[in-house]
Amino acid sequence: MPREIICLQVGQCGNQVGSEFWRTLCAEHGIRKDGMLEDFATQGGDRKDVFFYQADDEQYIPRAILLDLEPRVINSIQNSDIKNLFNPENIFISKDGGGAGNNWASGYTQGEGVQEQLLDMIDREAEYCDSLEGFTLCHSIAGGTGSGMGSFILELLSDRFGKKLIQTYSVFPNQSESSDVVVQPYNSVLTLKRLTLHADAVVVLDNTALDRIAVERLHIQNPSFTQINSLVSTVMAASTTTLRY
Repeated sequence: MPREIICLQVGQCGNQVGSEFWRTLCAEHGIRKDGMLEDFATQGGDRKDVFFYQADDEQYIPRAILLDLEPRVINSIQNSDIKNLFNPENIFISKDGGGAGNNWASGYTQGEGVQEQLLDMIDREAEYCDSLEGFTLCHSIAGGTGSGMGSFILELLSDRFGKKLIQTYSVFPNQSESSDVVVQPYNSVLTLKRLTLHADAVVVLDNTALDRIAVERLHIQNPSFTQINSLVSTVMAASTTTLRY
C-alpha cells in the first residue's frame, strides 16, 4: 500500500522549484505533460500513487498545492507545457495579488487571513489519500511569502496533522552576493525558528553551494534560475526515490 505524500509549494521560489520537481517526476515515471501515461510506463513496478493520484479519465494528477500571494509565477506555470498537469482547485493566489513585499510578517498575517481556504485545500487532498505519510514543503526562507506564509503553514500542519511527517526543501539565500532585500536576515531567523519547532526534516538548499556546483562541476559560468532549479529538482527526486520504487 502506498504511503502518500502531499507537496505544498509556497511563494515564487517554492513554485519554480516545485514545477521543475514535477517535470522530473513525470519524466522518471513515464507520465506525459498532460498527465497521461506513456505506453512504455504501463508495466513498471514503480509506485506512482505516492506523489500522484489517478482521476476518472486515467489522468495522473500531482498531489500538489500551489500557493502564492502574487500571480506572476503561478500564471507562468499555468501557461507553460505542464499547465494541464495540476488540479486547478489546488491553486491559490491572493485576491489582491500584491505579494508579501519580502516581509515575513506580511506573509504570515496574509496566511492567517486565508486559513480556511488553505485548510479546505489541504483537507481535500488528504481525503484523496488511503494512508497519508506526510507533507513536503518547498519554499525560500529569505523572501516574504515562502518564509512568512510558509511558517504559518508549518504551524498549521503540525497542529492539524500532528502524527504526520513534515519534510521541507528550504532554499537558503546566497551568502556571496549582497541582497537587495534588506530584511532578509530577519525573514530567515523567523522562519528558522518554525523549521526547528515544526519540521521533522529540513533539506537545506544553499544557493551559494548550488551556484558553486553549477560553476565548478557542471562548468556553467553564469547559471540561470532554470538550471539551478533543475539541479534542485534532481536532488528532490533522488531523495524521494526510495518512496517511489
